[in-house]
Amino acid sequence: MPVYSMTGYASVQGQDAETGPGEDSRAGRPATRFGLEIRSVNSRFLDLNFRLPDELRQLEPELRGLLAEKLRRGKVELRIAAEALGAELPAEPSPRVLQRLAALQDTVRAWIPDAQPVGMADILRFSAATKQPASDAASWLLPVARQLIDRFQETRAAEGEKLARMVIERVADLHQLVEKAKPLVPQLVDLQRTRFLQRWNDAMSAATGDNAASGSSNASMERALLEATAYAIRIDIAEEIDRLTAHLQDIEKLVKEGGAIGKRLDFVIQELHREANTLGSKSGSLELTRISVEMKVLIEQMREQVQNIE
Repeated sequence: MPVYSMTGYASVQGQDAETGPGEDSRAGRPATRFGLEIRSVNSRFLDLNFRLPDELRQLEPELRGLLAEKLRRGKVELRIAAEALGAELPAEPSPRVLQRLAALQDTVRAWIPDAQPVGMADILRFSAATKQPASDAASWLLPVARQLIDRFQETRAAEGEKLARMVIERVADLHQLVEKAKPLVPQLVDLQRTRFLQRWNDAMSAATGDNAASGSSNASMERALLEATAYAIRIDIAEEIDRLTAHLQDIEKLVKEGGAIGKRLDFVIQELHREANTLGSKSGSLELTRISVEMKVLIEQMREQVQNIE
């Protein structure tokens, strides 16, 4: 399954064919020129916004359903513009409309003889009101919308592929840094052991000195125990190394699976940053500190890319 970016864009322009008087649902309706445009940016949730002409508002639920089938996250805006070609000329009233207006006029004048007769402007206005462009548009607009969404998905997939490739490149760089850190573990153990033994001997010398008071002796022993605890914590960076490797493998697996992986990737990267930060705090050498800093730079770059993945 592809990895989709939450950033995408697509557009479709064209016109539907003019229909003849033999088609009752769209009889005499002029051809319509239309333009559809969709764009999206990243968002924590799926946020759909529509910019539709008033006569197409009733299609919004169906358009919303089409988008919800394909998208999981992102702030999406769909714009539709449509205009009837030859709209500068008024639509020709149908015989049915003229008959209805004549019957209504006769009824009104039967009750109100002084009522003004229906004028040309009234006839054209009522004729336009009987048109139902939204229901007519559904037959051609929804297929066009599906085509637009398919193009939109293609652009999101192409952008998602680039993001996934950059994430995998950062993962490969992090694997290399982990491999560089592994040989430093024995050196760190020796360094911490030397420091600990020195501090332990100093503490024990102070505790057993001829002039050491009982209170001072207890304080020195407590200090020695604290040094032992700190040594035990600092010496164990192998656990951080193992967890870093496991998190990197999780990221590779998620990217390979594809789909809506953005939130899961974001969580794993947070854990990855936590381990890299802990590795740096336990560092007893300049080289390991440098590796930790490089790791955090790469992880931050990954986080920026993952923010755009669905």
